[in-house]
Amino acid sequence: MTRSNQDNDANTNDTQHSVDANKPRKRAATLQTGTIETSFEEGVDSELLFGFGERINPRRSFVFVSRVLGRHIPVTPAKVRQSFTDLAHYLPNDLPGPILMTSMAETAVGLGAGVHDAYLRQTSRNDVLNVSSTRAQRDQVLFARFSEDHSHASGHCLYQPAAEHDRELLKTCRTLVMVDDETSSGNTMKSLGQALHAAGISHLEQVYALTLTDWSSSDITVPSETAPSGYVLAQRHALLNGTYEWHADENAPTQTLPDPDTPSLLASQPLNRAGDARIGNSAQTPFIVPQSLLVAAEEWKKDERPLLVLGTGEHVWEPLLLAEALEHESHKVLFSSTTRSPIKLGHDIHYAFSFNDHEGLGITNYLYNVNPDHYSSIIICLDTSVENVDPRLISALRAHILFDDQFIKYEHTTNGVESLLLQQLTTDNS
Repeated sequence: MTRSNQDNDANTNDTQHSVDANKPRKRAATLQTGTIETSFEEGVDSELLFGFGERINPRRSFVFVSRVLGRHIPVTPAKVRQSFTDLAHYLPNDLPGPILMTSMAETAVGLGAGVHDAYLRQTSRNDVLNVSSTRAQRDQVLFARFSEDHSHASGHCLYQPAAEHDRELLKTCRTLVMVDDETSSGNTMKSLGQALHAAGISHLEQVYALTLTDWSSSDITVPSETAPSGYVLAQRHALLNGTYEWHADENAPTQTLPDPDTPSLLASQPLNRAGDARIGNSAQTPFIVPQSLLVAAEEWKKDERPLLVLGTGEHVWEPLLLAEALEHESHKVLFSSTTRSPIKLGHDIHYAFSFNDHEGLGITNYLYNVNPDHYSSIIICLDTSVENVDPRLISALRAHILFDDQFIKYEHTTNGVESLLLQQLTTDNS
């Protein structure tokens, strides 16, 4: 495992433009491979919603780093929950049912689950199914595949829901809600719509596209045999709408992905949990904090630093529920997640760990903007085998583990052999 640390402010290379209130506001960032320029007219304050980062990816060099999702930047559970509620409010309560919600792995898996949960709270409906995509091949019945061509891992899979009730909702859905963190061209949602139609979802009456940021002006259409035109035009809603322009630096060095984009069957299959949208979920997710964790957390309260709850990869929904539960118990809590997305240091990425993945795929995973010295304790949440977790990550973060309902507390030392090992493993690469 390697760690990199860079002390520059996230906005050092970001250019802010003060313009008249009636004109589009602009923000820009100069990356090693080019310049990204954004313009926007409406929505929440962009500074609160996103920042910039630079992908290690020849397909697309830039990334909009969300400041409300808890993926690359630790945030409070309340801030994450607010984004769910804000997006769910765009959906009418009386949409034609059944409703199929889909969200895009890996960044938007938790977002889709949260919008689904918020909409159920908003409407008390029982005909709303959430099925998220996954980047991994699982030992389930495959329903559809689609592609996200610009991503570091372009292939997405949708699996048949595990419950018969949910499979029936899927087959008979009349409304489609697609949820993602951002839309840059709309091509991924179009690809998803075409894949769903090919899989038999052919009688859609309404389609919604919900995103935190929407940068595309092109229409998103989904094929439907019910519509006179042969397709349904998506109604699009975002917390922030705008446009962007990418100006590539022709002299920039060629980039290569750290790991090959080769789908393979997971060596460590995740637990089949009722709240996992990767196997379909049409109900609110019950969650109970293990008593042993609550006892440990009371001891951590004596520390002024916040507690950090970490999701892992696509397993982010229940970790967020844990963070919320601890927040409701008056703990100071932040939430974030590991990811398989490679991003360079700079702009909104201050701090980075790289380590072995927890699913047995042999793919490098990453954790951004987490300095373990800033937290009273860190809880890594898993839905795969504990034995598959890179032990160097546990040691480097001085973390504990929540696996299913089992809380595993580690005794970490800060001296002797272990501290020497951590020093070797976390060499500064900035």
